[in-house]
Amino acid sequence: MKKRKVPHTFVIVFFIIVIAAVLTWIIQPGKYVQKQVGDETVMTFYYADQLPESVGDNKFHAEPQTWQVFSAFYKGFVKQSNIIVFILIIGGAFWIMNKSKAIDMGIHSFLKFTKRLERSPLMQKIGVNNIVIILIMLLFSLFGSVFGMSEETIAFALIIIPLAVSMGYDSIVGLCMVYVAAHIGFSGAMLNPFTIGIAQGIAEIPLFTGIGYRAVCWAILTVVGIIFVLWYANKVKKNPQSSIMYEDDAYWRKSAEIKEEELERYTPRKAWFVFAFLTAVLIVFSVLYPMTTLKIGNSETTLPLLPIGTALFILLSIVTLRKTVHYFVLTLLFATVYFLVIGVLGYDWYIMEIASLFLVLGIASGLAVDKSASDIAKLFLEGMGDILSAAVIVGLAGGIVIILQDGGIIDTILYGLSKSMSNMGKIASAEIMYGIQTLINIVIPSGSAKAAITMPIMAPFSDLIGISRQATVVAFQFGDGFTNMITPTSGVLMAALGVARIPWEKWVRFIWKFILVLVVIGALLLIPTVTMELAGF
Repeated sequence: MKKRKVPHTFVIVFFIIVIAAVLTWIIQPGKYVQKQVGDETVMTFYYADQLPESVGDNKFHAEPQTWQVFSAFYKGFVKQSNIIVFILIIGGAFWIMNKSKAIDMGIHSFLKFTKRLERSPLMQKIGVNNIVIILIMLLFSLFGSVFGMSEETIAFALIIIPLAVSMGYDSIVGLCMVYVAAHIGFSGAMLNPFTIGIAQGIAEIPLFTGIGYRAVCWAILTVVGIIFVLWYANKVKKNPQSSIMYEDDAYWRKSAEIKEEELERYTPRKAWFVFAFLTAVLIVFSVLYPMTTLKIGNSETTLPLLPIGTALFILLSIVTLRKTVHYFVLTLLFATVYFLVIGVLGYDWYIMEIASLFLVLGIASGLAVDKSASDIAKLFLEGMGDILSAAVIVGLAGGIVIILQDGGIIDTILYGLSKSMSNMGKIASAEIMYGIQTLINIVIPSGSAKAAITMPIMAPFSDLIGISRQATVVAFQFGDGFTNMITPTSGVLMAALGVARIPWEKWVRFIWKFILVLVVIGALLLIPTVTMELAGF
């Protein structure tokens, strides 16, 4: 019997766009409109034919979608252009760095270090690889929880996946260590300004209150995520061919086949010039910005982080350049990560600044290994070409939301779901809120946008049924987080899968049961916010 082939990810996403277009013919378009009632802003829903004239004429135009399923591809590219450009720059920069063989040298050195640790009876019992997975996942989960790390995981996936494959795992384990960990933290966020901050601000409750219970939720979700990844990782380790990515991972295995003896240790004179130039630049910035104020939640901490980073960079660079340029390139990578965290937490960096930072990393890496400017440009283009499919799928997936928006049915779907909360008990109403947020997240993966649409409706409704607005925020953050890891409308997910070379349909086969478990745990964690006296609720 001939085995039935799963359609290409592009085909699947295109058919989802077609389904979205069909829905615009079935569901009546409508829109929520803000109204000022006394001191409060109230969201009122109108179907398209009932809209106030000013809104209908100036702000809302919707029509059933037909040929637009093709123009949605173009509009999706425009809508997701920031992520697409980010992917291309990251791809080009990392290709240059990979050609320096620094990552290969770093992985070999790390694996030698773990083998030395395995001589300890205690480490043999626990498993060094298990400790590595746990520590990396804890770090990225914390990043997701504290400052909403999301797009940044795309770049880190290119570092962690080769490491995971070299350790005997597959690309799925590598992506889980970074992307899934960060989004588990995102879902159980304690201080994420993009979800908790906006939702609590709209709900008119003190920012980042209720952090105690949310910290418990984060811990539970993170532990569950780590256990799941460890279980899967050990399964793949015992039988690599059991992985659904075994054939697809040939690319990563091939890149991991380079032996340490094949890596020549050398330090070109140009590497010292790169070091001198970057040192001068960092000293200038350290003088201009001697103190950095990190904003974490409502608290602020001011520290001399740029001077500290500069001093560490100088010290490590001198040590590594005396050994081999490969270690110097890794120092550049670690410095990039350090300044990325400072930029995000201290200077409100986003995609543009992060992409620029990685572009500098790529150019500096190329110059350090004695590549000419033309060679660096060629390698950059090769890297962009290698990762182009990831950029294309992000644009295509963005077309799904475009169709739903142009068809004017997103608010109608939300209105229909919100009506289902009528005449329900407190727990049932809270769970329905959670269900609505989860479903809405499939078509509006942006937490900030969803908070702006749903919280003005949910917050006043929670007052009517006797649920704290804090509980409504928890329902929002759980509903906003879990399905980000499976919905094709999430540009970050599709980009992460693209750089990991994991087809979306295979990812769904792997992740759907885990997402279901997270959704159930979220429902259970929501109950105490209604039934118990919790600090901040």
